[in-house]
Amino acid sequence: MRHLYSALLYLATPLILARLAWSGRRNRGYWRRWPERFGFAVDPPPPGGIWVHAVSVGEVIAALPLVERLMASHPELAVTVTTMTPTGSERVRVALGERVHHRYLPYDLPGAVGRFLDDVRPRLGLLMETELWPNLVAGCAARRVPLVLANARLSAGSADGYRKIGGLVRPLLGGLAAIAAQAEADAQRFVALGADPARVRVIGSIKFDLAIDDATRAAGRALRATLGAERPCWMAASTHDCEDEHVLAAHAGIRERFPGALLLLVPRHPERFVRVAALCEARGFGIARRSRGEAGDEVAVYLGDTMGELLALYAAADVAFVGGSLVPTGGHNPLEPAALGLPVVTGPHLHNFARIASLLEEAGALTRVADAGALASRVMELLASPERAAAAGAAGREVVERNRGALDRLLTEVETLLAG
Repeated sequence: MRHLYSALLYLATPLILARLAWSGRRNRGYWRRWPERFGFAVDPPPPGGIWVHAVSVGEVIAALPLVERLMASHPELAVTVTTMTPTGSERVRVALGERVHHRYLPYDLPGAVGRFLDDVRPRLGLLMETELWPNLVAGCAARRVPLVLANARLSAGSADGYRKIGGLVRPLLGGLAAIAAQAEADAQRFVALGADPARVRVIGSIKFDLAIDDATRAAGRALRATLGAERPCWMAASTHDCEDEHVLAAHAGIRERFPGALLLLVPRHPERFVRVAALCEARGFGIARRSRGEAGDEVAVYLGDTMGELLALYAAADVAFVGGSLVPTGGHNPLEPAALGLPVVTGPHLHNFARIASLLEEAGALTRVADAGALASRVMELLASPERAAAAGAAGREVVERNRGALDRLLTEVETLLAG
């Protein structure tokens, strides 16, 4: 099955390259560093280090506390962080700089994977969430590199899909040294697909171990002061195509009741910044762009068109809408605003964060809405009642605090494998 998979992947390579070139029309980062995507790179790290793979921005943010702890406990080991997207790569650069080695993970072609592993020569690898690649796992097994599927999650729908290719999935799961699952349901699905129960642990989600430092909070307070401390301020974060229109329609309704209300709008992908700015202006909203240092005290929309500042922008808001959820993308991390004590609003599409969203919803910290009208109504309710907003925010912060500890449990697994 793996050989058939590899043959099909080789045949599909021209289409993959065409898609990469097409993606580069919107984000030129996709046009750079192509050799890395086939396992060719310069300046390899010292052998015998730790390798962490986080596919894009969300996984990188979740992995940052893990990487920091690994570097602190093992300063003698080089750490390599791989991503698949330019935005993930940029987040690694901003957050970790030269303290780690960084490159793109190659496509799952046997030759490319072999070149990558022979170049990096890791002592241990950690794959974040659901990054399961047959040739990568087989290559690590052949080189006796233990692999941990960290913060692992597997939805019922994904499990059904994997079940149809069981002949490929069973040896893949068998090649993992450990699966650190977020929840019991995830663990059971991995076992049902063929994972060794003795290698599966339920540790919780390390996303609850998000650390927000005083500097981030202070940056949020300073920004709010410049935007207008007395005006109502809500944030729409990580929005996608066809979602910004809903957000701006909601904001128009909100400003009918709160004429001075400000929207902090942060599109998910940097290649959309210019288009979203134009969309705001076309809808008649005065805007200020953070990347230009423009003042936002007299505008209707403040566009967060920078990278690496999402938490500071959240810290400047009264209410947070988390995007990727009014469109069927699967949602983004609602724990970031919850950890800052903000009431959270999302759309209905939250399958990427189903358990986390349910915990927040049960606590009264998160509300799901179906459309722009419902979004506007909920935001207005919270802006009109600071006491209600504060109670929802406090409930969310309590959920985050109560569920911390997964990172320590994951590191215990890692230390066991490093010692072995």
